Amino acid sequence: MEQSLNKWVSQFYEAYENKSIIPNGILPSNITEYAAYDIQEGVLQRKEETEIHKGYKISLTSQETRNIFSSATPLYGAMGETTIFGPRIYLNDLNEPLAEIELVFIVQEELTEEDSLEDIMNKCLIAPGVEIPDSRFSNWFPNLTVTEIIADSAVSGGIIYGEPKKLTYEDIDNIKGTLLLDGNEIASGYSTEVEGHPAKAVQWLISKIKEYNRSLTPGMFVSSGTFILPKPLTKGVYKAEYENVGDIEFTVE
Repeated sequence: MEQSLNKWVSQFYEAYENKSIIPNGILPSNITEYAAYDIQEGVLQRKEETEIHKGYKISLTSQETRNIFSSATPLYGAMGETTIFGPRIYLNDLNEPLAEIELVFIVQEELTEEDSLEDIMNKCLIAPGVEIPDSRFSNWFPNLTVTEIIADSAVSGGIIYGEPKKLTYEDIDNIKGTLLLDGNEIASGYSTEVEGHPAKAVQWLISKIKEYNRSLTPGMFVSSGTFILPKPLTKGVYKAEYENVGDIEFTVE
């Protein structure tokens, strides 16, 4: 098993590094979620040799998205500094990208399992964000298995976020987010889609990554989960607007 694990780690890392495609069916159908997270952790350790581990994304934070992939829980994916995008994104740099509107928690003080939801809010700033899910597999949405998603760092393509600010638990409770393309609304949803409240998703993540002796420390980010079902990322000017939080705009070419 260890030999196979090392082989899979190398294959996923090389696909990430070279922006190449992983052959479908590379993982056996009986691989466990624990083994898939071991692959992700192995890839992360390889990434940390050349780039800074900057944060995490959380996937499948609503029952609707969990139903699509037959998952009982959310999933997480580690993200490095190269996955933080600027205001201009190029489709040629990506595989089959999607767009999701998500609040991004910017950690100011280390988060621990003992932290309450209010503690999490007090220790973080909140930024308006758009996550760009993308996979090293082809024809991946919604066809991947849960273990393929996990091993592929929860299809963490990239993230873009705006100005963070201090907000309370109530400030982001049941707020609306809207995604626009070239000035036209293409999707909207509410923060209740994210584990009932985005801070609850972050609380879940804190406990989950501790299994690998990982923690959320100052300067790291968490893209907390989508308000909407993902939309294909196409060329144009995107804007995500959030009640009480603000907005973020970027261009896709």
